[in-house]
This record gives sequence, structure tokens and C-alpha cells, in this order.
Amino acid sequence: MKIICIGRNYAEHTKELNNAIPDNPVVFIKPSTALLKCNADFYYPLFTQDLHYECEVVLRVCKNGKFIQENFASTYFDAFTLGIDFTARDLQELQKKKGLPWEIAKAFDNSAVIGDMIPFTTEMKTKSIQFQLQKNGIEVQNGNTADMLFSFEKIIAYTSQFFSLQQGDLIFTGTPSGVGPVAIGDNLVGLYDGEEVFSCAIK
Repeated sequence: MKIICIGRNYAEHTKELNNAIPDNPVVFIKPSTALLKCNADFYYPLFTQDLHYECEVVLRVCKNGKFIQENFASTYFDAFTLGIDFTARDLQELQKKKGLPWEIAKAFDNSAVIGDMIPFTTEMKTKSIQFQLQKNGIEVQNGNTADMLFSFEKIIAYTSQFFSLQQGDLIFTGTPSGVGPVAIGDNLVGLYDGEEVFSCAIK
């Protein structure tokens, strides 16, 4: 199982980080050791002083495929959830300034939080997903997949050119605007349709 992540997929988030709008999906990978599920606590790592939350819709790949055509891509995912792509922003900025890869800022242990999976119905695949993130009971992010620069199908088609997709893979599809720092003692809750999908306490 691998975790494929898409960066800069919402225009407003791209602007808030002073990044250029991409022509194609920005892709990076997290290892399986990054996964944090079952509402487990997250322990603030020692290597960063500026840890940020990024709430995202996460797709579950349901069958193997490579070089998938966009018009068939919707058959390659069967469920979604919400998750957090934790980012060590200070490390990321340092790596970017040096022109170096920034996996150490994105792919560290427990950096990929996911909630309970929600199966897609045929009708759901034709509608956008509205989701929220609350920090300590206050809404900090409110996103809708209709605002994504690259659709689920485009992401599947593009990433499968480079990586064979396998059943059980997860795809983090990008975060909307409103990202920000967390501190020890914070609690993060992801919501879909008014219902809690995950909860993560920062220890």
C-alpha cells in the first residue's frame, strides 16, 4: 500500500502559500509508515517548530491499473474519507529554498491521518464533496471538491502514468485554503455532511 498525495490542487490554497498555479497535478508519495488511523493521537515531532494541518479528501483505490484513461478512472476508486496531510512547514520552506526534495517535511511517520471510509454510490460520484476541519471546536477549513483544479478522474489518469495503482492505495487529493499551525493540546476533527469522520489529538 502506498499513499499518493496531490499538492496545490485548490487555487486559494496555492495563493496563500505564494505558489504558482500548476499545469499538471503536483505529486508526492508518503510511505505506509506515515499512516495514522482509528482516531489515534499524533505526537508532535521534535524536528519541527512549525507543524501545519492540511485537511483533504482521500480516495481508496479499488483495483489495479496503469495508464488509466480519464473516462474510465471513476471505476478505480470505491470509497473516500477525510484525512490530514501534516506538514513540517519550516522544513519544507528550507528544502524548497535549497532546491531539495521535501519528503522529510511531508512523509514522516504518522503524517497521513485518515478517518473511516465512506463507500461511494454511483450518485455520489457525480456530486461534489463538501468537508470541514475544526480545530478545538472552531472551523478552520471549509472545502468543496468542485473547487479542485484537477478532478479525481484527472488525478487517477495522471498519476497512473508514472505509478501502477494497486488495490488499497490511498490518494490524498489536496487541501483547500485555511491551513495553519497546530500545537500540543489541540484537537482536530474532520467533518463530512455534518458528521465526524476523524478526530486527532495533538500530544
